[in-house]
Amino acid sequence: MKWHRIWAVTRTDLRQLIKSRDYWLPMGLLAILFFVVIPIVALNAVTSVQNSQVAQQIGTVLDTLPVTIQENIQGETAGVRAAYAIAVYLLAPIAIVVPLTIAAAVGSNTIVGERERGTGEFLAHSPITEKELYAGKLLAALIPGYLATLTGFGVYSLLVNLIVGPDLGGWFFPTSGWWVLILWVVPPAIAIALSLIVRISARVQSAAAAQQAASLVSLPVIVISYAVASGLVYDPARTGLLTGLVAWTIAYIGLASGSRALRREILLGIGIKAKKRVKVPRG
Repeated sequence: MKWHRIWAVTRTDLRQLIKSRDYWLPMGLLAILFFVVIPIVALNAVTSVQNSQVAQQIGTVLDTLPVTIQENIQGETAGVRAAYAIAVYLLAPIAIVVPLTIAAAVGSNTIVGERERGTGEFLAHSPITEKELYAGKLLAALIPGYLATLTGFGVYSLLVNLIVGPDLGGWFFPTSGWWVLILWVVPPAIAIALSLIVRISARVQSAAAAQQAASLVSLPVIVISYAVASGLVYDPARTGLLTGLVAWTIAYIGLASGSRALRREILLGIGIKAKKRVKVPRG
């Protein structure tokens, strides 16, 4: 494959994405909600607890967490300990939910969008190969999702250290589990979802149908990734490397099979038209 062709496809899609307010405005609001608003509200609420009964209830909730987490939680008061648990453990899966949601929104429109805009015929008759086109479309969907993750992760780390750090003696975040999650697990998780979504985008008739199908596909991936992310930050030393290896293997298999499924006929809309029902006259 020739990377200058791949990047040409990716660059074109990213330019169109930047110009589309209908996409990046709601996705930006989603990232702000998960990485900024929810952490600020949750962390400020628990660190400012003064009522003894509320503090006792928080302590009771912390006692129900796994022993591994209880041993690692830092802080002298119940409110600070609760803030540490929320920041390090309970909000960790947002690093999976946000990029998968953003990548799914882009990936669902990759191939079917070319047909609806009338540019699919141009790509079908261009010298670019099916694998190069597939790789370019994948990168165009993966880059916004992962870029949002890195940006949101940086903002989230800053907020956590500013709100909770003074009560813990300084900056303590990100932890090793978060580094493994962001750098080793999130990229293949996005690739797994996109390997399915881009294939769906090549098979359906409209962008609306692609978005609905992508939602159905990405939902179980998000749920599974959410559970994996939670367990990863609980015990990163044991699960981090293995989880990443399994995720990268699945992603490779999915991407390889997806690249073989993309054909030039699909760009022209051949073979995907809905079959019309033939009415047989009675009598």
